[in-house]
Amino acid sequence: MTRLSDDILERFQQGFERARKAGIPEANAMTLATVDPEGRPAARTVLLKGHDANGFVFYTNLQSRKGQHLMRTPHASVVFWWRENEEQVLIDGMVEPVSPEEADEYFASRPRGSQIGAWASKQSSELDGRQALLDAVAAAEARFEGQDVPRPEHWSGFRIKPRRVEFWYGQPYRLHERVCFNDVDGQWVSTTLFP
Repeated sequence: MTRLSDDILERFQQGFERARKAGIPEANAMTLATVDPEGRPAARTVLLKGHDANGFVFYTNLQSRKGQHLMRTPHASVVFWWRENEEQVLIDGMVEPVSPEEADEYFASRPRGSQIGAWASKQSSELDGRQALLDAVAAAEARFEGQDVPRPEHWSGFRIKPRRVEFWYGQPYRLHERVCFNDVDGQWVSTTLFP
């Protein structure tokens, strides 16, 4: 996939900063849509943890439903909805795993409780009561007592490498402004769309 253009990155960063300055909680929250092996869509909210010309990064348990979906079908869509600012960013693209080094670096930056949770949770699996989770947390805490918590092999990140990015700006009477960038043969082509 083509690296993101400066125009796309600048538009995204400006919107992201406006959302932060407006005090929008979790401005890095994005709805992630994946598909299962039968092509049925599933969506959930995840947190953006990095972005640059190579794409948009988030982290998860690879054995989770979304992790399994993305390993089988490496395509995804995400939507940032900054309601208070009446702005959206819609991104479609291919997905690839981040490098082990990137995953290690981000995992090391997380709070210890979140690191322990990554070991304790069998994300998306059925849980036989809350106590089973608390017991798993206690076991992980005991296992890593007095030492750094290493990143589990089943926990890593994905990078969405866009092929389409749309910026949506709310306007009166639903005459919204929509600016769309598409990767066409390795070049970003900008168009405007009817609302």
